Amino acid sequence: MEDMIDWMHGGGQVGIFDATNSTRKRRYMLMKMAEGNCKIIFLETICNDRNIIERNVRLKIQQSPDYADQPDYEAGLQDFLERLTNYEKVYEPVQEGSYIKMIDMVKGEGGQLQVNNISGYLPGRIVFFLVNSHLAPRPILLTRHGESLHNVRGRVGGDTVLSEDGELYSKKLANFIEKRLKNEKTATIWTSTLQRTILTATPIVGFPKIQWRALDEINSGVCDGMTYEEIKKIMPEEYESRKKDKLRYRYPRGESYLDVIQRLEPVIIELERQRAPVVVISHQAVLRALYSYFADRPLREVPDMEMPLHTIIEIQMGVTGVEEKRYKLMD
Repeated sequence: MEDMIDWMHGGGQVGIFDATNSTRKRRYMLMKMAEGNCKIIFLETICNDRNIIERNVRLKIQQSPDYADQPDYEAGLQDFLERLTNYEKVYEPVQEGSYIKMIDMVKGEGGQLQVNNISGYLPGRIVFFLVNSHLAPRPILLTRHGESLHNVRGRVGGDTVLSEDGELYSKKLANFIEKRLKNEKTATIWTSTLQRTILTATPIVGFPKIQWRALDEINSGVCDGMTYEEIKKIMPEEYESRKKDKLRYRYPRGESYLDVIQRLEPVIIELERQRAPVVVISHQAVLRALYSYFADRPLREVPDMEMPLHTIIEIQMGVTGVEEKRYKLMD
């Protein structure tokens, strides 16, 4: 807890302190430590479904570092059940301070979310996030649009149509989606409002398509339509500034990567909420940010994340975390 408070003083905004804290005494101690340092919200998850509890116990024994050195599954299971019994003996429900209770919300239907003494922007966003998140397994497929005419010419931004290779990729993508999602009748296709993503999605049939302005490529402002060589020659100071700090550099009258990340918040919340597969056809900077969020990569790595053309990244969301597969449909 002291480490967490130090981290907060160092510029941290939201920290998750993962500990049992199942007694009032422990929680009051934490509230005392937090006074004048940070705001505490207790998050309590309550599950009354024995099947889910048994499944979670199995996952714990099979995957937790606590049992990495225990080859005997039954012995590990017995140990964990004894730990649960001991916790139940001293457990006292959260009734003090600010808290959020998630009751039987794993299934996503028939559950409850109770909040107490929650106020302010960040606490409100946390509640909104928790309301929309779940653990139902489903894939999210990320891909850039097919190669555009500006890609061929090495130009930034714009709203050009696809090249011949880009059109070929759109057909290959449609075939891939048809096979991969043939049993997923409720899947959706998301694109930006720029025509290169809409044209890439055109051959895909049988699924609803949604256009998001938030999925548009980073706004390159006055540099839109230029090559990087032209930017280097005409605006050498801008070129060097971008080179030094791509994450924070903002194009004149345009955006930075941090701006893109900010506008993607509603997209991320909606992706967390979805229970059916989603195919996101977007742009390099945007997909770098989305991929980094789901893959839990540091902010500083976002601008240099590899995001090649004509490749699908499938992210599988579920109770065991995030798994990733890549499919390269064209060279």
